Amino acid sequence: MIYDCDGVLFDSLESNSKFYNDFCIRLGRPPLTDEELNFVHTHTVFEALHFIFGHASQMEKAALDLWKQIDISEYLSYLKMEPRLLPTLKFLKERGIIRAICTSRSTTMKLIMERFHLWPYFDAIVTALDVKNPKPHPESINKIIEAFHLDRGKTIMVGDSPVDQQAAESAGIFFAAYKNKEIGGDFFIDDHLALLDLFSPEK
Repeated sequence: MIYDCDGVLFDSLESNSKFYNDFCIRLGRPPLTDEELNFVHTHTVFEALHFIFGHASQMEKAALDLWKQIDISEYLSYLKMEPRLLPTLKFLKERGIIRAICTSRSTTMKLIMERFHLWPYFDAIVTALDVKNPKPHPESINKIIEAFHLDRGKTIMVGDSPVDQQAAESAGIFFAAYKNKEIGGDFFIDDHLALLDLFSPEK
């Protein structure tokens, strides 16, 4: 089971909104538009800053410099863990199911794992810094599959965005759309515990 982070493990919309809007305030531009917020929610910080400030190279450089100085930890308090996530992960662990995270996040992922005590629940984490080509490229998923010699026909990516869906499709694995009926997928779930139905005897 391979999980996206934002929107799947956590409701992070408020956290991301505050984080990137602080860039806007400090660099003297209006708050994020809905389009910009949707974009930054599913892309790497480098892609996000380019999308927001890329129209002016000097402003984008200033945003990247600011990113290196910001205390990321203050924004993590706005993350809200998705309901019934931990019981689901515990069940999967007890059944010997490999659990991994495939995320567009970069330096913040380690802080999140520590803050929410998630290390015991996952076997691997691949961030945007661990690959040359982040999602929607399949490299990050392939990295997990190859590390554990996983059967693609028995591997599921749980995501909430077209970026996740495209990555799963390109990697040749199943995709479970989480709380988003607007994207395609092999399954749709609106509760993490629904994943356990896949392990019932009749499945």
